[in-house]
Amino acid sequence: MDIKTLSPNQIRNIGFDALVKELGPVGMVRFLQYFETGTGDYTKERHHWLDEQTVQDVVKTLKERR
Repeated sequence: MDIKTLSPNQIRNIGFDALVKELGPVGMVRFLQYFETGTGDYTKERHHWLDEQTVQDVVKTLKERR
């Protein structure tokens, strides 16, 4: 098998087969869950909750968690 000539779909299928062989179906799914990209706009969300806090608020929270 020449990897250079395989299509992206063929490579993906071979990869899935290898994961199932080594990890089983449930293990494959658990492995793939580590690579979920998620949704939303992290930058906008970060500004939403960070812009409302002062440095003093952050320091206070850190001290409370110790």
